Amino acid sequence: MREVFPGNQDRTEADVEQLYVYPDVPKWLAVNFVSSADGGITIEGRSGGLSTPADRIVYRLGNDLADVLLVGAGTSQAEGFEGLRPDEKTAERRRRHGLAPIAPIAVVSTGRSLPPDAPVITKALVPTIVITSAATDPELRAAWAAAGADVLVAGTGDPTLHEATGDPALHADPDDQRPRPRHGDVDLRAAVDELARRGLRRIDCEGGPHLFASLLAAGVVDELRLTVAPMLIAGDAPRVAMGAAIDPRQLELLSALVDDNSVLLRYRVH
Repeated sequence: MREVFPGNQDRTEADVEQLYVYPDVPKWLAVNFVSSADGGITIEGRSGGLSTPADRIVYRLGNDLADVLLVGAGTSQAEGFEGLRPDEKTAERRRRHGLAPIAPIAVVSTGRSLPPDAPVITKALVPTIVITSAATDPELRAAWAAAGADVLVAGTGDPTLHEATGDPALHADPDDQRPRPRHGDVDLRAAVDELARRGLRRIDCEGGPHLFASLLAAGVVDELRLTVAPMLIAGDAPRVAMGAAIDPRQLELLSALVDDNSVLLRYRVH
């Protein structure tokens, strides 16, 4: 690969690994996407058709160097997530960085798109964390747990905090500037804090676009890692962030690599 920012030099795979190491801070959430040059992130509903050899290197680094992989329930189903299965290269890399042998998957769900028999729960080698709110059906939460999931409740779903119509909630604290949740929403800020409290401070988010937008709205995204694949796909494919409205966020370019017409970008999110 060739680094074109901040320097201008050829980079070995070991060099690239060092670029993609998570900072040594209390928590860091990096979001990974691959996009076509015209902004689409899927071909026939999946991202695999856009991935290039260079993208697969940095995609692997994202979860190899993370404590936990965060994903939306819909994406976990569409992409066929079954949990991580490290090969020897990944195992050696994780040992070098002092990481647990296998990073768990954390799936965000309000319940509608994550059945208890989802492969991301039943086929994972370590317990999958299901992040949901207290408004989710207690029987479904119990079924996730019975299937082997670690259910993390973040978001009260308390009717005294939310209007019954599902309109934006009324905060008890007028100085609270966080985006106002709707009834049943997962409190993503609380969820990220809880992951970090458990020692899962290096968080690799792999989508989907609605989860990314919600994380931006919650103010918990530190870094965007974006591969621009040398393709045009047109059509109506989604883009990297969709759904929750936010004020525009400024990006600071951290690094840019090129490899066989792919461009690999890392941005600090401010």
